[in-house]
Amino acid sequence: MGLQLGSTNLPPMADINIDVDVTTAISTSNTGNGNSTMKFPRAVELLVLTFNCAKNVIDVPVFGAHLRGALAQDGRRPLPDLVVMSLQEIAPLSYSFLGEWFLGPYYTAFGDALNLAVKENQGEVGGRYTLVKAKNVGMTALLIFALHPERLDVNGMEEAEVGFGAADMGNKGAVGVRVCYSPSKSSPSSSSQGQQSTELTFVATHLAAMEWNLKKRNANWRAIVSKLTFANPLSVLPGVFPAKEPKAHHDRSGPGKHSPPPLVARTGSMDSSEEEDAPLLSPPSTFPITTEDDSTPTLTPSQKRQLQDISIFKPSSHLFVAGDLNYRISSTTPPPGSSFPSFDPSSEHHYSTFFSRDQLTEERLAGRTFHGMEEAEVGFGPTYKYDVLSGPTGAENEEAVRRGSMVDGVKEVPWKFAGHRWPAWTDRVLYSAAAGEGEMETVRYGSLPVVESSDHRAVFWRGRVPLSARGQGKEGIEDGEEGEGKKKLPVDIDVYSWERRQKARRREVVVGLLALVWSTKEGAVFLGTVAVVGMGWWWWFARGVMV
Repeated sequence: MGLQLGSTNLPPMADINIDVDVTTAISTSNTGNGNSTMKFPRAVELLVLTFNCAKNVIDVPVFGAHLRGALAQDGRRPLPDLVVMSLQEIAPLSYSFLGEWFLGPYYTAFGDALNLAVKENQGEVGGRYTLVKAKNVGMTALLIFALHPERLDVNGMEEAEVGFGAADMGNKGAVGVRVCYSPSKSSPSSSSQGQQSTELTFVATHLAAMEWNLKKRNANWRAIVSKLTFANPLSVLPGVFPAKEPKAHHDRSGPGKHSPPPLVARTGSMDSSEEEDAPLLSPPSTFPITTEDDSTPTLTPSQKRQLQDISIFKPSSHLFVAGDLNYRISSTTPPPGSSFPSFDPSSEHHYSTFFSRDQLTEERLAGRTFHGMEEAEVGFGPTYKYDVLSGPTGAENEEAVRRGSMVDGVKEVPWKFAGHRWPAWTDRVLYSAAAGEGEMETVRYGSLPVVESSDHRAVFWRGRVPLSARGQGKEGIEDGEEGEGKKKLPVDIDVYSWERRQKARRREVVVGLLALVWSTKEGAVFLGTVAVVGMGWWWWFARGVMV
């Protein structure tokens, strides 16, 4: 498979791409005139999971065992219609930057674990999930599995990506996929009039690390809102903006001042260059956007709406954002002797007493990040940072490990919190319902047990998403419908983000190739082959000269 700019759909994987339709989601009943009518479910059963893989392939039997309870809630609920996985640090940088061919084994492992969990839950009659979409930006990937793929408009899926690592590359970034789901057996793309069809937007992301990078994490969120678009803004509004990005004036206003930002479309409630501490719900900034030709256009309401519809904040779409968001409980590292959260309910240091310091909750409620997003009640312990130990000595769960305790049918892993990081709830799932479509129903919001391959615990949201009452979800909402303000853009759309992302993708390929050569087994084989061929050529040439 040749290298491509940006990741696309994977080719079908034989061990994942199998669908056996055994779970009935549509029932038939007789009406008074003897005709049968179709009754569709009123909600989509959904599981969203986020996991930082630490660049390792998961242990399929172990991860599958832990997934089992999250899937069907001990048999109390039907299997999810969709399972969406947000995966960070899914593979080493070289593989991630070079794209899907190298990531195939990592994707396959998650598909195998998911279907193993189904089999252990419901036996051979439980059905299988199909991987319908896999997309990555650098080391962050988004996988979408469907129990009934025919209910998704696979060909109509939209995708987006943004990198906010060095030089806009994807060592940190976000990837988005927008899908249209219908409960009927026919494809949503051929929906009949009146049939329910619901649009769902999923975003997987990995934000800036380290305790002191709170403002950078908020800036990463603003980058997602302004740059993660499902179509090129220049193509959506042709001729409205200059074809090439205007150069900004150099900042000559003195130290401590902001430099003028790149040209953006004024669609949100404030500029994308707003002060780091400014709430996202503030009025438009008075800081001017100036370019050398002063060509910032004034958009009509219709044009603003067109740009919003390609953003993650499309009013007619449900939105889920999941990932290693990296928000901590302190802006500094823990001093020696600090008391860490405990999982002992009787302890004065029980983890519930630490959650009041959670940065994400504070910043979200203050309107500085994740505008318009909601989160279910967090009742699980910190998900980072775990040191996995080789034996029970010194482990927080030493007694349980010595007893040989089992978790989901596998041996409990000995662990302790890393002493140089505050334990924190870095891994989260947030959501926002489509405007005017009712509320999400949370069945469970929890975490999976510690596994040996990562210093994070996986987090999952299991719930029900209301089906659209408007018919085809892609038709959107009429101009003027605000949906109680939940779907207003908090920052402006960066109309040149696609061009910058294409340049960054080319840099990723170069960096990935260099890393592949110098830091992997494949690279070592390549270098060894070159060395052997070179020495052979030198020997042959030298022998010819001597003769």
